[in-house]
Amino acid sequence: MSSEHEEQAQWMVIGNFNTAFEAEMVRQSLEAEGIPVLTKSDAPGIFGAGFQGVVTGGVTLHVPSPEFERAQALLDLSP
Repeated sequence: MSSEHEEQAQWMVIGNFNTAFEAEMVRQSLEAEGIPVLTKSDAPGIFGAGFQGVVTGGVTLHVPSPEFERAQALLDLSP
């Protein structure tokens, strides 16, 4: 059971990438370390799963809030 004081995990943006290839490389790196990744894009998906080119609006990757700092450290994205 969860208590009232427990913080519920939220999905946090870890990065936005211009190409599906870049996003996929980062996603695989994080998942290899056991960090779940949610991928979002406004692209209609007409190119199929193998498309790795430029995506209008980019591809945004999200990680759960408890894993955010670890993901930043792994990707060396800390400010």
